[in-house]
Amino acid sequence: MSIITSSLLGFLAFVFLFGIFFIVKQQTAAIVERFGRFVGVRQSGLQLKIPIIDRVAGRVSLRIQQLDVVVETKTKDDVFVKIKVSVQYKVIKDKVYEAFYKLDFPQDQITSYVFDVVRAEVPKMILDDVFEKKDDVAIAVKGELNDAMINYGFDIIKTLVTDIDPDAQVKDSMNRINASEREKVAAQFEGDAQRILIVERAKAEAESKRLQGQGIADQRREIARGLEDSVKVLNGVNINSQEASALIVVTQHYDTLQSVGSESNSNLILMPNSPQAGSEMLNNMVASFTASNQIGEAMKKKREEDVRSKKNE
Repeated sequence: MSIITSSLLGFLAFVFLFGIFFIVKQQTAAIVERFGRFVGVRQSGLQLKIPIIDRVAGRVSLRIQQLDVVVETKTKDDVFVKIKVSVQYKVIKDKVYEAFYKLDFPQDQITSYVFDVVRAEVPKMILDDVFEKKDDVAIAVKGELNDAMINYGFDIIKTLVTDIDPDAQVKDSMNRINASEREKVAAQFEGDAQRILIVERAKAEAESKRLQGQGIADQRREIARGLEDSVKVLNGVNINSQEASALIVVTQHYDTLQSVGSESNSNLILMPNSPQAGSEMLNNMVASFTASNQIGEAMKKKREEDVRSKKNE
């Protein structure tokens, strides 16, 4: 009998000791009740309670938690969008009682407030503004949640609008609009490049023509100087200017014939090309120069007579 009694007393002592001590983990608070009534909150570490009489009713995490809420709503321009709001919150250390007893499902309460705020703010905006002002929506959600949840022992750390998902057809339309805008910009740049290329090509061509004309002018100037020197030399051997000019032209004619003859594949024909063409050309040129001089002298005399007659009148 004594052995049974000792064993029973030992078991009761073990249960008593085990029931007295309990451990609360870091960043956790334990709710202790006595006969169903709240006694106190125990923080992290080794804690005591009265066995059988007291019990740990529950534990509350003091860590920051995150709740993702997806809300489907309509914008001002009648586009349905799904908005994902991430709410970061934690239980206030001094308000563990309110967080444990006042709300059975705090996440459901937070979700309800997120739905209410988002569906109140987004319908005031067009779709483009929802993307641009998503931070304004997040701030509005945080402000509403803080005012409501602070009384229940929850602190809203931050709210983030992490995703905005319009209807699939709307996204396709937006992509087509963006593609069209980019094609328009690309066409404008391409047109500017073509215009610059045309302008530069025209400038280059104009410069080429200018240089070509300058070269031709220089060439003709040197030819004229050469002819002038040739005429002076021929005048020195008692050949007048008319005969000298005709002789130079005939000489150039034969130079041209020689140049053409040196080309094996040339099919150029100079007129006249008979054996007596040189003498005929020389005679014709001298006669032409003589006739032109006579005509010039006659016109000069007539002008002088007209001037004298006008003076006599």
